[in-house]
Amino acid sequence: MDEALLRSLTPGVLGILVRRGADFAAAEDAVQDALMEAVRTWPADPPRDAKAWLVTVAWRKFLDAQRADAARRRREDLVDDEPPPGLAPAVDDTLQLYFLCAHPSLTPSSAVALTLRAVGGLTTRQIARAYLVPEATVAQRISRAKRTVTHVRLDQPGDVATVLRVLYLVFNEGYTGDVDLAAEAIRLTRQLVAGIDHPEVAGLLALMLLHHARRAARTAPDGRLVPLAEQDRDRWDTAAIAEGVEVLQAALARDRLGEYQAQAAVAALHADAPTAEETDWVQIVEWYDELVRLTDSPVVRLNRAVAVGEADGPRAGLAALALVDPSVPRHAAVAAYLHERDGDLQAAARLYAEAACRAPNLAERDHLTRRAARINTRQRG
Repeated sequence: MDEALLRSLTPGVLGILVRRGADFAAAEDAVQDALMEAVRTWPADPPRDAKAWLVTVAWRKFLDAQRADAARRRREDLVDDEPPPGLAPAVDDTLQLYFLCAHPSLTPSSAVALTLRAVGGLTTRQIARAYLVPEATVAQRISRAKRTVTHVRLDQPGDVATVLRVLYLVFNEGYTGDVDLAAEAIRLTRQLVAGIDHPEVAGLLALMLLHHARRAARTAPDGRLVPLAEQDRDRWDTAAIAEGVEVLQAALARDRLGEYQAQAAVAALHADAPTAEETDWVQIVEWYDELVRLTDSPVVRLNRAVAVGEADGPRAGLAALALVDPSVPRHAAVAAYLHERDGDLQAAARLYAEAACRAPNLAERDHLTRRAARINTRQRG
């Protein structure tokens, strides 16, 4: 990979995008995305015309971002910043589109990818990050799904499990990512609860409400990310917590446990603790054990390692983390935290810096960078 060539081409590519009508900031983002794709793909498949390739890919990235932003604005017009309590009285066309995109002719993974892209307004990169797969894989799934549904009648809506998965991923991206779709996901899940009597549908609503209740405390006035243990719990939405707990208790009472109910139970235990020190980590570990049994998800195993570290000490947490694939997102951040708690500041600082380089968004990168800098300052002192 000729990095000097990439640097020399960047100003010209940026200028072309601006002349085509892109504002400078958006053009910069698109060019950076194209450069990252070049670094990933050129060693195996170098283009004949490097500049033309960069212009084409950067313009496509710009258009994708514009479409995603337009979809986000349309959905934000439909909802208030905070979703109102109570169940929605009826479904609307948006939820119907979710079901139609989850068509029986599609595999679940293709249906989710298509819905997130076409209805949820997420970019291919955001979907890939949520699924822990390469961006090219997601692009192929979406292309195959589009080809499939072109030749079928969309009068057979898909299954509820696929729609729940899509709503879950839309909420997560809206809650932690660059596109604010969390309130819209809650609105649609309320409609689903009103129309479908199923404990996992209710479990997903409870999970969303309990996480959304903490949203105001997740960032400081200057935009810094505030970890759960350091959040001002007076800023949590107690009404949303109460509603989430009530919905969860009703779902658990039906004795048909699923992954969304189990995740909501973890969130409820965090919400129930008056202080971080009073969190019932032992019970949280037990719920993560249930989640591992239900999903065998590497992300669940990562979160379980954190909980084990809190319940049984950092070395126990590191032992649990050793069983998790290091390529799982935020693995380095968890390792840094556990090493810091265990007193290994040198390893913690190195891992925080490594995690910052891999952070999925600016707020998380800044938070991890600050952690690394703080530890380095302590070591020098």
